[in-house]
Amino acid sequence: MRTWIVWFVAAMILTMGSIADAEVKVVSTIPDFGAIAKEVGGAHVVVTALVRPTQDPHFVDAKPSLMLELNKADVLLVVGMELESGWLPSLLTGARNGRIVRGASGYLDCSTLVAPMQIRAPDRSQGDVHPGGNPHYWIDPRNGIRIAHGIARALAAADPANASAYSEGANAFAKRMETKIAAWRARLEPHKGTKVVVYHESWVYLLDFAGFVQVGEIESHPGMPPKPAHVAELLQRVQGQGVRLVIQESYYPTQLSTIFAQRSGATLKVLPAMVGSAATSSYTDLIDRLVTELTT
Repeated sequence: MRTWIVWFVAAMILTMGSIADAEVKVVSTIPDFGAIAKEVGGAHVVVTALVRPTQDPHFVDAKPSLMLELNKADVLLVVGMELESGWLPSLLTGARNGRIVRGASGYLDCSTLVAPMQIRAPDRSQGDVHPGGNPHYWIDPRNGIRIAHGIARALAAADPANASAYSEGANAFAKRMETKIAAWRARLEPHKGTKVVVYHESWVYLLDFAGFVQVGEIESHPGMPPKPAHVAELLQRVQGQGVRLVIQESYYPTQLSTIFAQRSGATLKVLPAMVGSAATSSYTDLIDRLVTELTT
């Protein structure tokens, strides 16, 4: 009897191990791609994000725990456009995982799936400039659809047996998003042309989707702390233009943004930049929250 029990337990462990191994392990640098991967992959994937939803994704500590996550990954989803250039390369070197190095089938640079905006000359004297384009493209829901289809292809390459399930998952996600996009456009339509000042140039894709107009930035140069003199000059420059909103991420200080909003007659909106912040639990939640903040 004992021998039978031992063999039974061993068989169960092996079975459980094979089930666990059947899941595609997806690591995403930001929570948003991970949230989309969950919707595309369903029960076939297990997802981890390296960046916390309230954290500035430009600056992440290269902790050993993150290397361990990368070591186990079958698929890596990155923002690209040099957003993670200050911290991801060292983690990948330490992870020693050939499945997810640049050029491998398990490495997906999601920026290759979208049309970049704000392509600039690589002049670091002008701040944290991204020559390949502004990297905050995921908050345009139209790009969310493109990213979902790209993730489906990456998952299919890692797990060909479930390729049809990933394709169906991406198509279902796209269909849901198209319905939501129509509703969001209807809500945004009366607000088209709204003039906005931003803290950091993170919102260009969202503002393009919304039909809003960015007329200034609190930061004098991207990624550099703003100076009061620049904020005063910006305030003078936009006076009389009817700026209605000042928007920024929650991980930046609000002192100068608050002063600017008060003196310009605008409303300060501190917006969630990634899934998981401001009680959002899905990609749709995030965009819905952003549209609500822009229209109320």
